[in-house]
Formats: sequence, C-alpha cells, structure tokens
Amino acid sequence: MNGKPPLIILSGPTAVGKTSLSVEFALAHDLEIISADSAQVYRGMNIGTAKITEEEKKGIPHYLIDVCDRSEDYSAFKFSEMANECIDIIRGHGKIPFVVGGTGFYIQALLKGVEFDDDGPDEEYRDSLEKIAGEKGCEHLYEMLKSVDEESALKIPPRNIKRVIRALEYNHLTGRKISDHNENEAAREPVFNAAYFVLTDDRELIYKRIDRRVDEMIEAGLEKEVRGILESGTSPESVSMQAIGYKEMVPYIRGEISLDEAVYQIKLRTRHFAKRQLTWYKREPDVIMMDRRDFNGDVKAMIEFMDEECKKRGLF
Repeated sequence: MNGKPPLIILSGPTAVGKTSLSVEFALAHDLEIISADSAQVYRGMNIGTAKITEEEKKGIPHYLIDVCDRSEDYSAFKFSEMANECIDIIRGHGKIPFVVGGTGFYIQALLKGVEFDDDGPDEEYRDSLEKIAGEKGCEHLYEMLKSVDEESALKIPPRNIKRVIRALEYNHLTGRKISDHNENEAAREPVFNAAYFVLTDDRELIYKRIDRRVDEMIEAGLEKEVRGILESGTSPESVSMQAIGYKEMVPYIRGEISLDEAVYQIKLRTRHFAKRQLTWYKREPDVIMMDRRDFNGDVKAMIEFMDEECKKRGLF
C-alpha cells in the first residue's frame, strides 16, 4: 500500500498463546514464520524455552529456531540481520513473512531498521566488566551504569548483567548513552508495511498459565536437560544460560538451593518478565492490541480480526 515491503507480526507476553494462534493464522494464509525469541535460537534448549515441536508446526516453515550453538551470543543486531535474510527467502517464495515472538526489542530493531552504530564488542572491556561482576557483584556493576547513564539504569533490572554490560560497553565505545540511542531509534519510521498484533489476556490468567507451564517443564525433564547442557561443557555464564528456566536450575544442580526454591524462582522471574513485556507493548506505537477476553478465547474470531486489520493495510 505504501511501497514498503509487507510484514505481519504477532507478539505478546509469554504463555499468552502466541504459538497456537500463529500456526492457525499461517495455515489460513499460507505464511512462513520467523521466530522472534531470544532463547529458541539455541540448539538443545527445548524444554525450558517451550520450543515449538514439529507436530505443533503443522507443516508451517519456521525460521530462526535451532540456528545457534549455545556458546554463541545472540543479540538484537544478530536477530535483525538474520531475520532480514529470512524475509528475503520468504518473499522469494511469493509469501508474506510472519514474525512471531515475545522479544519486543528484537521486533523493534527489525521493524524500524535500527542501526547499531558502534564498532562491535570490545572483548577486553567486556571481560573486565564480567570480572568486576564476579569479584564485586552485579550491584557494583549496576552502580557503575547509574553513574554514566541513570535513565538506562532505571529501565534495566540490576541483576540483568548482560544488559548492564551492554549499556556500559556502548557508552565506552561511543561516548554516548545507550538510552539516548534507543530513544532515537524508537522514533524511527517503520521500514515495513506492517500489521503488528499484540496478544494479551487477563494478567492473573497469564500468571496461572506460567505456573502451569513451569510445572510441566519440570515434569518433562528440565533438570535432565540442564544437567546435559552443563555436562556438554556449556558455561553457566554464557548468554544462552541466562535464559529463564536455565539460570535458576544451575544453583539447584550445584546443591546450593532446593528444587522447590528453583521452581519458585523460575515462576517468579517469568511473571516479572511477562509484566515487563506488557509494559513494553504499551509504549510501542501503532500496535494492534488483541485481548483474548474480547474474543472469548475463540481462535477463529481472532483470525478474522487479524484478517480485517491486514486488509486495511493492503497486506491481503
């Protein structure tokens, strides 16, 4: 409609039901799906990421699942780069790309063509920050961030070492605040003609689904999966092992906490993550909110709603 390439996006908080709805919508319109999930990219991390199974895919091609070794770093930059390659492939098939996942910053980076204007990681500086975190604790690292970029510090959880280090590293490399950079990039116009759907539901219902999902992960063998990953040589400090569900199982496997405490921490942190996701979407312009309660959970009705919104934008 506006000369920009077409794109359909379905996002929303964890455990809201994106996977099943996305597959049914893709089946209805012969779409191919690109996963916007920061953990499902890793091979061998299946249970704790609630990775979609072949049966659940129902024959729909899915991209950016099982594409990284657990030792690799995965970032918004890497996602955007790889997702654009997938978009070219899907459009070459004569189909509309359908991005599905809950990592809002990754989606924003792709949708708006965010530029990553530093020269890449400074491994020596990053190593020094990781050493500081190990010796003095993540709280000390967080105070370092507050001293150079208080706005970012207010948005980043103190224990999210990966993001704290990234913000400090950006400031070190560019001399600028990553909060200013993110604000400028968020103001960009989308580079796609997109229908950006966000699936939501009653928060307490989402929390109950999270609790049930975590219990199911434990029953499915999450402990065995994490033990196998550690025995394979994957470092507990690697980016992949910071994923919720894996990070909390490590101290249990080491005998530092009980299984009940590990499960409690997984549920609590997943709930906090879902809350942060909901806050993110409220700030995003031009998203199309879809509350399951408005459709009585009827997938067919939700698909019809998505159809109409896509037609308004000239996608169908």
